Amino acid sequence: MRRPAGFRHHIAKVHGLHPGRGLFHSALGDLLAAASNKYSGFASASPGAVRIENACTQWLASVIGYPETAAGTLTSGGSIANLTAVVAAREARDPDGGGAVYTTRFAHYCIEKALHIAGRGRSPRRQIETDASHRMSVAALEEALEADVRNGIRPWLVVASGGTVDTGAIDPLPEIAELCRKYGAWFHVDGAYGGLFALCDEGRELLQGIDQADSVALDPHKTLFLPYGTGAALVRDGRHLTEAFSATAHYISPLGESEVGPSPADLSPELTRHFRAMRLWLPLQIAGVAAFRAAQSEKLALARYFHQRLSEIDGFDPGPAPDLSVVAFRYVPEGGDADEFTERLLKHLQQEGRVMMSGTRIDGTYYIRCAILCFRTHVEHVDQAIDAIVEGVKTLNG
Repeated sequence: MRRPAGFRHHIAKVHGLHPGRGLFHSALGDLLAAASNKYSGFASASPGAVRIENACTQWLASVIGYPETAAGTLTSGGSIANLTAVVAAREARDPDGGGAVYTTRFAHYCIEKALHIAGRGRSPRRQIETDASHRMSVAALEEALEADVRNGIRPWLVVASGGTVDTGAIDPLPEIAELCRKYGAWFHVDGAYGGLFALCDEGRELLQGIDQADSVALDPHKTLFLPYGTGAALVRDGRHLTEAFSATAHYISPLGESEVGPSPADLSPELTRHFRAMRLWLPLQIAGVAAFRAAQSEKLALARYFHQRLSEIDGFDPGPAPDLSVVAFRYVPEGGDADEFTERLLKHLQQEGRVMMSGTRIDGTYYIRCAILCFRTHVEHVDQAIDAIVEGVKTLNG
């Protein structure tokens, strides 16, 4: 029986980058938001929309363990969320410039863009070494911080990863937080991919220390399976967001005091903004939090399953054990170049169309990335992906 075209297309999208999948309830929420055309920027213009947006950001803050003093804003995605956090950090700790920035080579490139946009592209930069699992080295970070203080350079911003793009690695957040407190640096966690795994028990254990960060970037359109265009920036002390972004003009003066919380326009770069909160709020009301928690736990288990199965097949280097739901692996043939073969294997998989994966280079070595983050992905789809990979190796080996 011929496989329906729609099913083939679904399988091809399962294991690519960090796949987003639009929940039906979210699409319905967007329809309601667009049809009502509520302006969610100011509380006086649409208190109901602002109440829902603030409720959603407060819920996200509670997921990562932030206190009630936290504040946040929904953004178009992780890039703007990280930019929002960088600007808040700049205003709080580096208003005059000169402070140093500390990242690893695995930091997402949107951090670089954010620094440039925020006028800190020429800040002193320190690339911190990583361990064998591609996590930031605490010893190397402390050495860099201590050297800067000794040389009269003020530590400003430490950017840690709550799940890197290449392997899903989580930096040692509690230890980094302690060093940031010791040296007075702003601690930011880019959790756009992995931060919201804190919703499930397994992820919360892995992400210990994220609640100690000064700011966190999140992408509900990844780990909560929402439509693209749903990010979030959270700041532990919400006053820093207000101080960085609050502005006013005579024609938009508030009509009076509001009981629904701060206006989103005072917490972000945006004034005109889509009523994004409905796409998050509605599925939480209809499906319940437990459904999201269960789906996340399943994705973490599927990644471990994928890694274990590959480790049992001759010729495969399954890469480091996954922290979250990304597995970076390669095939090492008995003869020839492993990088060249692995790259040909990826091209074969993409051209065949049964499964979609992506490639990356880590310290010069070529890997294939399997990212398991679609709410429709289950164990049978992972088995199909492994079958396609094994068959691809046989085809290339002739």
